[in-house]
Amino acid sequence: MSKQRIIGIHSLPGHIMSSKKLLLLAGDFVEDYEIMVPFQALSMLGYEVHAVCPDKNAGDTVKTAIHDFEGDQTYTEKPGHNFVLSYSFADVNVEDYVGLVVPGGRSPEYLRLNQRVIDLVRSFDEAQKPIAAVCHGAQLLAAAGILKGRECSAYPACGPDVTMAGGTFIDIAADQVHVEGNLVTAPAWPSHPLWLAAFVKLLGARIEL
Repeated sequence: MSKQRIIGIHSLPGHIMSSKKLLLLAGDFVEDYEIMVPFQALSMLGYEVHAVCPDKNAGDTVKTAIHDFEGDQTYTEKPGHNFVLSYSFADVNVEDYVGLVVPGGRSPEYLRLNQRVIDLVRSFDEAQKPIAAVCHGAQLLAAAGILKGRECSAYPACGPDVTMAGGTFIDIAADQVHVEGNLVTAPAWPSHPLWLAAFVKLLGARIEL
């Protein structure tokens, strides 16, 4: 009989796992995989993930878009699922969270017009809390002005956003991740395994098999 494998997550000294909360910034037409996978995976690990959207409350939904790579010059876009938000945007307090997740898709391009969203991103960075951004999520980091003099990966079409914000665009394969300081960035959803593993490591958690 094969030995059962148990997956456990442990906090490093000084951290209480049960009280750890993460903020996830979403909006209509956020990329389907890039919101659903981190929300479910991080929840499975024991984090309380607050998925929020400006002007919406817990229980409201955002529409998602599926971005796929099918041999064209850029990704294709199809309707995805409706994602149920787990927390109200108006109730967000940065001090309650240990980290920030910024998925890609269409939502970052207009969420960056919301000053409260920009202030939240800046506050997480100023506090040196881990920030995980994937694909077009880098547009929010750039708009918040936190990339100057720093390295950041993103979907290649967002490379100019990174460089115009004073950062260095890191062009890596779609399934890879780049870490600099408190920033964990990646080009697209194929990176999820490495991206989430790097983020969880920065959060101070240890996963054992």
